[in-house]
Formats: sequence, C-alpha cells, structure tokens
Amino acid sequence: MIYFLTVNYYSTNLVAQLISSLSCISIQYKTVIINNSPEDDSINNLQSESVMIIDAGSNLGFGNACNLGIKWIYTQDTEAIIWIINPDAYLPENTLDITHFFKLHPEISILGTIIHTPTGEVWFAGGRFIRTTGSIMTQDMLTNTDAEYVACDWVSGCSLIINLANFGECPLFDPAYFLYYEDFEFCRRYANEGYLIAITKQFGVLHQPSSITNRNVFLKIKYSTYSYLLSLEKHTNNLVFMLRLIRLICYAILLMFVKPKIGLGKVYGVLIYFRG
Repeated sequence: MIYFLTVNYYSTNLVAQLISSLSCISIQYKTVIINNSPEDDSINNLQSESVMIIDAGSNLGFGNACNLGIKWIYTQDTEAIIWIINPDAYLPENTLDITHFFKLHPEISILGTIIHTPTGEVWFAGGRFIRTTGSIMTQDMLTNTDAEYVACDWVSGCSLIINLANFGECPLFDPAYFLYYEDFEFCRRYANEGYLIAITKQFGVLHQPSSITNRNVFLKIKYSTYSYLLSLEKHTNNLVFMLRLIRLICYAILLMFVKPKIGLGKVYGVLIYFRG
C-alpha cells in the first residue's frame, strides 16, 4: 500500500488541493497529514476514511514531523511505500502506478521524482554532492535520458518516496534538523549504508516554489544556514568545512549592507550552529 505523507503549517488550502489531486491514483492509498500548526482547526475538515491527521503538538519542523508519520506508517505496514510530498505540491492527472514501478525496480530504496513548476519548467531533476569540495547542487539528470531511473546523490524532500521493504528498521530523518537540507542528509546517510538513491521522470509532481517558506525570509535563511553547516560537518572533512564557513561569514557580512534580512539570517544561522 502507498501512503502519502505531508506536513501542514497553516496551509490547509494547499493540503486540500494536494488531496484532491490524489484522486488520479487508481491503487489503494492513504494520506497522512502531520499538523505542525495545532491552532489551525480548519485542517480537521479534511479528515476522512482515507485521510488521517496526526497532531504534532507544536511546530516540529519538516524532518521531525515526517518522522512522526513514518513511525506511524511503519507500525501499520513495514513494507509500505511512503511518498513524502510538500503541501504546496500536487500530482498531475497522468500519474502512473507507483507500486508497479517498485515491483519492476525493487533495488531502489529512496526515490525522488522529477518536479515541475506549474508553468512546466523543471524545478528539480536530481541532486549531486562533491565531498572533496562540499558542493551540494542540483543537476538535471533526466531531460536527456530515456532511462526509467538514474542513480543520484540526493533527492528533494518535496517529492521523496521511501520503499520501506528494503529497510531492516524504520528509516528516519536526523532530528537535529528543523528545516532545509534534511533531505540531503537523509539520502547521504542511507547511501553511505549501501542503499540505492535514484531519481525518475516516470511520474512526478507540480510545485509552486517557496510558497510557504518565503513567508519569513529571515527565518528561512537562518534555518537553511544552520542546516547547511550541520550537513557539511557530517559529510565533509574539517578543511572543507572551515573554508566553506569562512566564505559564508564573509558573504553574510557583505549582505548586511545590501540585503540586511538575508545577511542577518546567515549570521544567526552560524550562531545557532556554534551554540549547538
């Protein structure tokens, strides 16, 4: 069975749009909503036989909220397919049978899908990581290939599918992350354990970039900076980390004069990293 897992943070209208788009799926599925905004009572109107809402109690951030859902799904079915999808994303009408895809490719443990903007532009089609330089980047690995999937270094949490059948224990995001780069860390940690990470264009989602996180630019930059440094600490060496840190601090100081909210967000991100 497939479970669609999404996180709500004052985004009931977007979640409703997502749920509506799932009607194109012809196989049995269930939607699990983790409510990171307990005061948002409107989300309860979406509950039904096929939609379950789990109250997080407070804003846990993306990864920790997903962990609540993953743990619950794991108790229901240790061989389920979990499709983590952003509330500001939705499925197009021509979505294929996801379970059939995994029957054909059981070797894939974590699968990302191609992500388009509503205007049809490719927003995400694969992630690369160069450990020797600390470069975390996106790269279109799908446009010029007919392959059903392509192995990659990491995939976006906006549309990330976990094949639970391949895991001996429940796979979880690192709880140290509040927002940003938790998808990168998740993929790299399990890739280092031998699990196959891949990206496909056999099916995908439409996504309105940053329609939620851009509500507060300062917080967005603060959390992304902290998570970026945490990722470098975990997946590069000390030299690379220090060089990246110095460059980041210098850039933050320059931004303080031209884009103070962004510059200040970076400074605060560095500070909370070192407060650890």
